[in-house]
Amino acid sequence: MTPLASLLAERIRRFGPITFAEYMRECLYHPVHGYYSQPESSRFADYYTSPDVHPIFGRLLARQFAEMWEQLDRPAEFLLVEAAAGVGRLANHILEFAESRLPDFYNVLRYVAVERSPARCDQLASRLARFVKERKCQPSIDIPKEVPAGCVFSNELLDALPVHRVVQQGGRLQEIFVINDGAGFSEIAQPLSTCAITDYFTALGVRVGSSDTCPDPVGRLGHPESTASPRTITFHESQHAEASLEACDWISEVARRLQRGFVLTIDYGHEAADLSDAHRMAGTVLAYAKHQANEDFYAAPGEQDLTAHINFTALRLSGQRHGLETLGLVSQTQFLLALGQGNEFADLFDPGIDETVRVRARLHLKTLIYPEGIGERFRILLQQKSVPQAKLTGLLGL
Repeated sequence: MTPLASLLAERIRRFGPITFAEYMRECLYHPVHGYYSQPESSRFADYYTSPDVHPIFGRLLARQFAEMWEQLDRPAEFLLVEAAAGVGRLANHILEFAESRLPDFYNVLRYVAVERSPARCDQLASRLARFVKERKCQPSIDIPKEVPAGCVFSNELLDALPVHRVVQQGGRLQEIFVINDGAGFSEIAQPLSTCAITDYFTALGVRVGSSDTCPDPVGRLGHPESTASPRTITFHESQHAEASLEACDWISEVARRLQRGFVLTIDYGHEAADLSDAHRMAGTVLAYAKHQANEDFYAAPGEQDLTAHINFTALRLSGQRHGLETLGLVSQTQFLLALGQGNEFADLFDPGIDETVRVRARLHLKTLIYPEGIGERFRILLQQKSVPQAKLTGLLGL
């Protein structure tokens, strides 16, 4: 039993069952025992992300951000906010490339690296020390209250925000709660903990069945009549699904703080119709440990990653309610190819490298863009606010 497991078991013993969202939040973000409260080195035993593969990922993002600055008519300051910046690896790739290859953009760039984990903040501050000293980068525990002109972006953040798990039983939705009988954790289905779950699915066009406690669905995504999602999705009996309430809240808050500019979200997920299809009867929540995915969510609380696929339909609708217009949703393969083909991926190579290093760099690029790598696994959602004529190179694959 992990230290966090003991704490959660005692909490359940004293106060009763907790929602899966509460369980997931503690497993990932408990200030002492949460998975993301540990030094970043521990996660390499479980998974890697695109910035870990090669700097080309950050370099092509830098080119896209520079184009955003151009689309905003080159403001005197461009605020680039990275949510969940970790130890600053991606930030360092972007800043170094902008400094050396995009000098006009670099001159107006102010980078805010948002990271809430104290352990990772220390690593971030050390990695980005030169840029912090030059006032090009500002570590922060929260997104700025106002972003006058710029971009807020995230890479594999939203899949790690807590989700409410539900199951269709007897023609209505029930919520999964976590219990502990002294021998271990298990699940029970109970009435929904909040009407926001009903609102969430109803606005997406899901028939959720009758509910005595939630007679008038309206919430994070708006009235269903005000969206483009028809009510045509029906869960099968015993089908599981997730309500990503915190992801919707996150993007809504970003939209409120962004005055003019872009939101770029990199993550794995699908549209609502796919996530609600019968081939996903078990839902999409997974645990990751030692580079293996599993469905034993309760095996080692705080010592394995927990994720759920992003519902991009919900993100689009949440953003739309607060002024974000969707420019496009593309695969990472399409996005990187569109940005790199203009100069035949010359950004892949550092000056003076030998052929052996060039070959290795090409292999890393294949990992990022080829279907057998991670290119087709991830999606890029691009949204804009108050930039109605925006046309971005990264979306040319649409």
